[in-house]
Amino acid sequence: MSQHFQKTIQDEQGRLDAVLANESFASSRSALTKLIQGGQVLVNGQVVKRSYQVAPGDVIELTIPEPSTTDLQAEDIPLDIVYEDDDLIVVNKAQGMVVHPAPGHAQGTLVNALLYHAPLSTINGTFRPGIVHRIDRDTSGLLMVAKNDQAHQALAQDLKAHKTGRHYLALVAGEFAEDEGTIDAPLGRHPKDRKKQAVQVGGRQAVTHFQVKERFTGYTLLELQLETGRTHQIRVHLAYIGHPVVGDPVYGRQKKIGQINLPGQLLHAESLTLTQPKTGQELTFHAPLPAVFQRVLDLLAAQ
Repeated sequence: MSQHFQKTIQDEQGRLDAVLANESFASSRSALTKLIQGGQVLVNGQVVKRSYQVAPGDVIELTIPEPSTTDLQAEDIPLDIVYEDDDLIVVNKAQGMVVHPAPGHAQGTLVNALLYHAPLSTINGTFRPGIVHRIDRDTSGLLMVAKNDQAHQALAQDLKAHKTGRHYLALVAGEFAEDEGTIDAPLGRHPKDRKKQAVQVGGRQAVTHFQVKERFTGYTLLELQLETGRTHQIRVHLAYIGHPVVGDPVYGRQKKIGQINLPGQLLHAESLTLTQPKTGQELTFHAPLPAVFQRVLDLLAAQ
């Protein structure tokens, strides 16, 4: 069954695709572009281009066709499920696992594994069923997944309203004089490398709060809380202030500590607090550090 949404512009400004990307019913920017180009997004009853500048009073109607999952294979891949009920799943994603299929990663993703385990919401369409939010392939830790559309809408709305608590642990290069702080720097696509993000004037607002958990010689363990959830936000923000995440292959350089080879950035979604969509109960979950992350901390502590 197709999904229909309507929104009346109040004080939002900017391009149509950018405004829609900020809404809880929206999927990826590329998916929105296809919907707009396919005439499935109307402004005041008319088909417009994605570059259309919205104005107060504009009525936007969006239709998301019934998703087809015929090309998406359910796979019997082990999952570390922290919690599950009729509406949602909280999973501890392993480092190295891609969240949803994309070019070059058609199989072996978290979505492939989840489809084998349970039915998922259809809001995000063909390749992202159930996915309310995501973390990078080489980031480990907690993700919430919706099993039905009603739960998906509620969880996405809470996420947008900053009612969802997400805390990360990251080992970063360098030492901090301060005990805590906030990085408030807008992010956008890198002007020269389309696969990267960068701090840019005119980018989307991005806010990351950090607190020092432990200090080592030459390194610092941080606890981070996201106020927004931009692509690569923590990694870009920390690199921007001169403290890249250890093991980050894109925004850092270090690939090894002592004799320990790093499989990717030492960034872990350690805790997640959410509201159960039907009961309204607040639930909090924690996930232990991956073995390689803990080994690195033990090594630094012993020095």
